[in-house]
Amino acid sequence: MPRVKYSVASRRRRKKTLKLTKGYWGAKSKLYRTAHEAMMKSLSYAYRDRRARKRDFRKLWITRIGIAAKNQGLPYNKFIHGLKVAGVEVNRKMLAEFAVNEPEAFNSLVKISKENLN
Repeated sequence: MPRVKYSVASRRRRKKTLKLTKGYWGAKSKLYRTAHEAMMKSLSYAYRDRRARKRDFRKLWITRIGIAAKNQGLPYNKFIHGLKVAGVEVNRKMLAEFAVNEPEAFNSLVKISKENLN
């Protein structure tokens, strides 16, 4: 059986890791072992935070909608319930956009929600 040499594959793997950690501070970008640890940690943080970002934005949208609805005299939960009863299918991202940039459109949605609560 022929002898297998791993040096080319090892070098390629190490270079890939060092390329990913370029710009890190100190030994984290220079030494393979510390660079590999930093890379694994940062990749796990990136994976975790891609999911956390979705939660964070949803919280932000709900906060914005709640404040805008409260200014019109309607709490958030009743506002959303009124929209559901009315059959208005607008997601929270768009509702938050309306609340911030299109107050007239948002006020009309609040009016629709109030009518369908009674």
